[in-house]
Amino acid sequence: MHGEQHYLVGLDLAGRRVVVVGGGTVAQRRLPRLVASGALVEVVSPEVTPAVQGIVDAGGAVWHARRYAPGDLDGAWYVLACTSDAAVNARITADATEQRVFCVRADVAVKGTAVTPAVGEHDGLLLGVLAGGQHKRSAAVRDGLLAALRDGSLSDQHDQPAGVALVGGGPGDPELITVRGRRLLARADVVVADRLAPQELLDELPPHVEVVDAAKIPYGRAATQDFINTTLVENAKAGKFVVRLKGGDPYVFGRGFEELIACAEAGVPVTVVPGVTSAFGVPALADVPVTHRGVAHEVVVVSGHVAPDDERSLVDWDALARLRGTVVILMGVERAGAFAAALRGGRPGGTPVSVIQEGSTRAQRVVRSTLDALAADVVAHEIRPPAIIVVGPVAGLARELPCRP
Repeated sequence: MHGEQHYLVGLDLAGRRVVVVGGGTVAQRRLPRLVASGALVEVVSPEVTPAVQGIVDAGGAVWHARRYAPGDLDGAWYVLACTSDAAVNARITADATEQRVFCVRADVAVKGTAVTPAVGEHDGLLLGVLAGGQHKRSAAVRDGLLAALRDGSLSDQHDQPAGVALVGGGPGDPELITVRGRRLLARADVVVADRLAPQELLDELPPHVEVVDAAKIPYGRAATQDFINTTLVENAKAGKFVVRLKGGDPYVFGRGFEELIACAEAGVPVTVVPGVTSAFGVPALADVPVTHRGVAHEVVVVSGHVAPDDERSLVDWDALARLRGTVVILMGVERAGAFAAALRGGRPGGTPVSVIQEGSTRAQRVVRSTLDALAADVVAHEIRPPAIIVVGPVAGLARELPCRP
């Protein structure tokens, strides 16, 4: 092993030939980042994994379906020896050294002329950690740095420009927000939050962050959308970075696009960060897959904020009743009986229904019912918003499960 430390450097491989010898799992891990760098990647291997085949089929690399042969490294700028044969890897490394081309040897890193660091990305930063061949240590340090950058405990001294981020917070559990959403939240000057946004995330904000309660409480007082739009625009124009934190996904009955339009009309830049929508995430946590092979080939997500017979309704309830798949109703607790009656126009009264209240949180409750019994069960179990109603055969699949630990 070399006594000296490695010299860490970034290579500009765009448009330059890179040869990867071997098509197994090591090549599978290395190829995506090489392809993303713009390198002209060529894989030499008699066989490749399905993932490598997928990269080749997508045009990311060229595959030579044969064993390594002299001349394969001609014109290469960088070489990776990733075969399962130590003797072949040694020969590749020797040939690369003779041609003065840096070569990573995957099986015995210290015998190559280059090593691959533990790499991670964060907001335009590319982090690389080397630990003298101690791969677990370098990976652990990389993961720790990324976690600290993402939760804001380690600052990269990069000021967030003014603007608005529409961030989906997920169905309620603070751990279900996306990595990008959490990172942007850590940089906010102002946070405009719904009641359904994960409240624990607000508790983690630094004291200087202004939190504006959007107060969009179902069937109660509500901040007008105009007020929310004005708050976003005025704060952004004052030079602040504003995060509009919503429950679920901003674009699934969350009025996210209305807010984007308001910002666009005011010339305010907007970043959209999708979230885990409660329409799919909450049923999954209650053992209700919204699709299942041989059971449901379609999913329809419906807003329940108006009744089926309301003149404002844009939903064709007769058509929904005739469908055989899954109907997910959001904001429908108050009118559950009316929705059940509308769906009974084309579905059996015994059609399974699952109602999940406060999904993904410690207070989650699940009621298994049917179209016929839904209205009575909602009252009997005192179901209250927020709750998701799932109608269709998939809602009865949980009964087939053995007891789970």
